[in-house]
Amino acid sequence: MLKALASLPHSLSATSVARKMSTSPTPMSYPKFISVEGVDIHSRTKPDGLRFSLVSYNILAQVYVKSSFFPYSPPSSLKWKYRSNSILDVLKNLGADFFCLQEVDEFDSFYKGKMQELGYSSIYMKRSGEKKRDGCGIFYKHDRAELLLEEKIEYNDLVKTIQDENSSNGDEQNNVQTTQPDKQKDDATKAGPTSGTVDRGDPNDPHVRLKRDCVGILAAFKFNGPSQQFLIVANTHIYWDPEWADVKIAQVKYLLSRLSQFKTLVSDRYECKPEVIVAGDFNSQPGDPVYRYLISGNPSSELITDCIEEHPIPLSSVYASTRGEPPFTNYTPGFTGTLDYILFCPSDHMKPISYLELPDSEAADIVGGLPNLSHPSDHLPIGAEFEIIKE
Repeated sequence: MLKALASLPHSLSATSVARKMSTSPTPMSYPKFISVEGVDIHSRTKPDGLRFSLVSYNILAQVYVKSSFFPYSPPSSLKWKYRSNSILDVLKNLGADFFCLQEVDEFDSFYKGKMQELGYSSIYMKRSGEKKRDGCGIFYKHDRAELLLEEKIEYNDLVKTIQDENSSNGDEQNNVQTTQPDKQKDDATKAGPTSGTVDRGDPNDPHVRLKRDCVGILAAFKFNGPSQQFLIVANTHIYWDPEWADVKIAQVKYLLSRLSQFKTLVSDRYECKPEVIVAGDFNSQPGDPVYRYLISGNPSSELITDCIEEHPIPLSSVYASTRGEPPFTNYTPGFTGTLDYILFCPSDHMKPISYLELPDSEAADIVGGLPNLSHPSDHLPIGAEFEIIKE
């Protein structure tokens, strides 16, 4: 989650960068899907597969867009009218069957209706908290898939679990703080004037510590047509603070616990074996505790450690399993790194057959930092095309 933005390095002049970008604008950037090596062999041996695409994108809520937060960005690129239409252009150009979007504000006033005009139905979960205006949304082409079930996740519910544990375990209320803090920076540590611990409350109180107003969505779909294929999609936005790795771990554990229960519910109710995809902004870099936990259920993972227990849903990262995790999905002068992931449950029936390309750090439309006139968010969209083979 974007809470504050980075002060620029002393060697970089925000004014000069913004001036350079605004006088030499580049056109909107529309990434393309790149085929995974060897996918043709897979398709030839199993020709009756169902293909679909999914994109995950932190679109940067307008409520967080201020010139003081993004002094390096061309002022025109920060205006709502420009950004909203640019984001819509990116989504329209990508044309994915499913979009998992984070930091969605103006849902009712803009995105719901505009995406409906493009053929998408939607599920939206606004963040809790009186001052929170953004949330997570899943948009899906209703001519491709039917929504069967949905569940919305409030990570603030973790506070109740601590209360329940306290009632039976006495003074164990601080057990939530069991993981060493992350060492990385993330998109929300772009240390600006609002950074710090002002909004956190007492960090030693786990009831306060776990109340972070973050959310997620679980949705089960059945593809239209004769395929009889089922898919579960999870979309989430994990807490931002790099020093509170225990909170992040608690949230992803809760997410995957709920996902496991949801998968069982769908399997039993519809007598099926649904495929599973988990996407979102996890505010954690590859190798961090959150990332290690997410893939700890996958026996093939080389990152499993004794300190991170396995969970019941085996997951692999699309990019890690195809081309390697990208060097960044979030790009600003204050921080550059990978925070966004698409994870899938490996099986003999579903495989990624392409991934969405990402620019390198020297690309003309990236230099200087995001957002800019080519990229309407400080994050980049990531995506994949999958193929499900009939049993």
